[in-house]
Amino acid sequence: MEHSIKSELKEQVALLPLLPGCYLFSDKSGQIIYVGKAKSLKKRVSSYFVNSRDHSPKVRAMVRQIASLQYIVVDSETDALLLENSLIKSHKPRYNILLKDDKSYPWIALTPPPFERVISTRRVVKDGSRYFGPYASISAQRAVLEFISEVIPLRTCRHNLSQELIDKGKYAPCLQYHIGNCKAPCCGRQSLAEYAELVDMTVSVLKGDLRPVKSYLEGEMNRAAAELRFEAAHRFKMRLEALEKYRSKSVIVSANITDADIFSLYIEGDEVYCNFLRVKGGAIIAVQTLVVQPGVEATDVQMLTLGIEHIVENIAGELQSEVIVPFLPEVELFPQVHFTVPQRGEKRELLSFSQRTAKLYRAELMKNLEIKNPERHTDRLMQAMQRELRLDREPRHIECFDNSNTQGTNPVASCVVFRNGKPSKREYRHFNIKTVVGADDFASMREIITRRYTRLMEEGAELPDLIVVDGGKGQLSSAYAVLCELGLEGKIPIVGLAKRLEEVYYPNDPMPYYLSRTGEPLKVICHIRDEAHRFGITFHRNKRSNAMIHSSLEGIDGVGSKTIEALFKHFKTLSKIKSATVDELAEVVGRKRAIKILEHYNK
Repeated sequence: MEHSIKSELKEQVALLPLLPGCYLFSDKSGQIIYVGKAKSLKKRVSSYFVNSRDHSPKVRAMVRQIASLQYIVVDSETDALLLENSLIKSHKPRYNILLKDDKSYPWIALTPPPFERVISTRRVVKDGSRYFGPYASISAQRAVLEFISEVIPLRTCRHNLSQELIDKGKYAPCLQYHIGNCKAPCCGRQSLAEYAELVDMTVSVLKGDLRPVKSYLEGEMNRAAAELRFEAAHRFKMRLEALEKYRSKSVIVSANITDADIFSLYIEGDEVYCNFLRVKGGAIIAVQTLVVQPGVEATDVQMLTLGIEHIVENIAGELQSEVIVPFLPEVELFPQVHFTVPQRGEKRELLSFSQRTAKLYRAELMKNLEIKNPERHTDRLMQAMQRELRLDREPRHIECFDNSNTQGTNPVASCVVFRNGKPSKREYRHFNIKTVVGADDFASMREIITRRYTRLMEEGAELPDLIVVDGGKGQLSSAYAVLCELGLEGKIPIVGLAKRLEEVYYPNDPMPYYLSRTGEPLKVICHIRDEAHRFGITFHRNKRSNAMIHSSLEGIDGVGSKTIEALFKHFKTLSKIKSATVDELAEVVGRKRAIKILEHYNK
């Protein structure tokens, strides 16, 4: 059955025209799973059915599910783009780009008229209310709400203020009226037209324009002062001061960029985030981050375009006069919009701020997920390291080697073990270099790699998923040669770290590979290298110190290794040996040796 479906598909593909258009793939149930556009339908669609290693796993998975295809011929590529966009919205195929809205951002809503109230909400419902936001944080939203309640006397009660109930005198003035925070529209003491003026000022504030409310407050203050109502004038003056205080706390981004929308993409591996900022009157008044699930063969342009469309249709409404983007989207879908791709200056800084906002959103999202599921962070880190270091499996078990010596003396080496990105200190090992004379790091590396993995193979112990050698091409070549001799070539990946931490060398490749400076894999690699260096240096320092101490005592006539061992077993340190009396030393090594030791150090 499956073979006959594939045969029919190939026959259909062979008959496709070399014209622009859209194609639709469906599965066995008839569900449309992918919609695409093409300059040449035949060339584009046939590329899916060619055995190619260039296809991603997503594409291969999709092709296995294709049971039938449809196509629509159009006049131009622009028409194909518009049609594709319409078809994706209509069918929502699972292999196209998908967006996830973050519903956790706080909004401010104006309830339906008459006599609207200002409320806080996290749900956007089509109930006739007007919504403003979303706000970057609850504190930012609360600051706006507090300012409105302090400056604009809107009602806060939940009464049903129908004209019929107001005329019947059902309600009485409340405390908010008596303290000047409301003008009692419930009792008919404020007309609907007067209340509508306050609502318009509230809308201006929520859109970032403080000029109408400032003009209103100044007018009311001057009028009250002229009528000798000094308490009322003082109250309006206090509200003007609150307005200035609020203005000073606003997130002002630029005196030159007054009104603009900003869109950016932040990409981390297979994760994509689209951030939206709205600047009004030079201040950021709205922010939103979408999680973008890339479809098969999704481009950055397509993901940015879909993100802008989603924001326009579901959140922001019409775009502002200027839209700042990192690169041009599919502009045919936004014929009335002026897009700017800044290269430097304030607009470029604003775009960078948008990307940082998306990055911080991702970090917060990952943190929340990892609190609920700690293993998630480990899995994500291991996948990132596998991808970044170009490995064939996740490096759950990593071993790192480092050499230490002082001008060829007291050569030692260290091996540190990391499991799931964390140190496993019980498995750390020190090595005294036995076969190498002088400062020969390459030969020392050969010795410790040989000793380490010969022993593990003899014991049948677990081999690591990755070996890291602290050093450049020379140390890496020495270690890799040993793996080849032991028959471990190709079984254990091995890399060398140069002095610059972001440079990684691979066997038989003279050119370094540079790790991302901002990614987590580099942090883990730095930690491993630092730990190997610390562990090796500590061992080397102790050995060198002991050697100096022993050589100091061995220079005394009649004092041998057994005497030195007895002294340290009793006194613990060299300083205590030096400060001991003859009688104290004589109890351990006899009076004759005790006198010689004191005479030696007194000189």
